[in-house]
Amino acid sequence: MTGSITAGPRAPSKLLWAMEVPRGAFGLGQFLWGRRTLGGPKGDGRPILILPGLVNADRSNFAMRGYLNRLGYRAYGWGLGRNLGARAIGPEGEKLFERIREIHDRTGEKVTLIGVSLGGIMARMAAHRMPDLVREVITVSSPFAGSPRATNVWRAFEWLTGDRIDDPRVKALAEEVAAPLPVPATAIWSASDGLVNGTICRDQGSRSIEVRSSHLGVQVRPEVLRAIAGVLGGQ
Repeated sequence: MTGSITAGPRAPSKLLWAMEVPRGAFGLGQFLWGRRTLGGPKGDGRPILILPGLVNADRSNFAMRGYLNRLGYRAYGWGLGRNLGARAIGPEGEKLFERIREIHDRTGEKVTLIGVSLGGIMARMAAHRMPDLVREVITVSSPFAGSPRATNVWRAFEWLTGDRIDDPRVKALAEEVAAPLPVPATAIWSASDGLVNGTICRDQGSRSIEVRSSHLGVQVRPEVLRAIAGVLGGQ
């Protein structure tokens, strides 16, 4: 599950790639230092499902989930373990769809989906398949709008998920994911991302918010969290 396979932007430079770990650590430090003063518009109690990035699990989104709950939303983890593509959500995404239905049935409300990296691609797929149950989609550094080769992680994706980016099934899914969504969509992206080219993390059909961030740890960046709160709060 990756973005569109058409030719286009290149993968980020080796320098940006090499700086991912220290920049990610710096972002975590920013969050830990300023988390007590990290404000935002008050939430309205809507249910939010947060989908992790490649090889990550719910623990990677602890900061985002806690932040949104403190604002007054009902933020849920996906409960499917590590994100290993179809190995986690099922061959046709059925496990993810079941989780969305469960939250919808429990709350009686449409579910807002927030997906980090690969999780955002999955969120877009779910919105295409289940528009009656999804309120909106927010993607964070998700390469849904361009070639997977415009990333430095496509080989890791293939190895971890067992999917091949040139497989006809994967290509067809990528085209579906890249198509305009039937629900409101916001893409948060960074031009200085060291793992995925930021230009394939946004499109003309989504609201676009640029941040300055590495890919690793993007979900704990105060700037990113405030941007998400602003979108949810209608700002």
